[in-house]
Amino acid sequence: MTSGTGGGAEHGAGGDETAGTGPDGVPGPAAADAAAGGVAAAAGARTAPLSTRDEAVLAVERRSWPSPGAKERVIRERLGISPTRYYQLLNALLDDPRALAHDAVTVNRLRRVRDARRARR
Repeated sequence: MTSGTGGGAEHGAGGDETAGTGPDGVPGPAAADAAAGGVAAAAGARTAPLSTRDEAVLAVERRSWPSPGAKERVIRERLGISPTRYYQLLNALLDDPRALAHDAVTVNRLRRVRDARRARR
């Protein structure tokens, strides 16, 4: 993959790598729909590469956001899913070794955040 710019974008988040990718590096609904199986379909096939939608979820999480509203808007517009579904997919991806191989920096950061939240409960 090619190097991008910005914090943690070394993992190929460039806007021109995937057809249908927006200027923010997140694939649009058409690209996400092409991979409708996502995490659920890949649960039994851990050796298959991540779907386009799974990569898009990680791409959204890789970015920093000025506000929660901006992030939710991109989730709805680019991924075509609700924020609730997005966080369900993201949580499943954190336990997927393919996601770790695809974007170790983002996955490890999110695992640390998740573990810290669980420890506070």
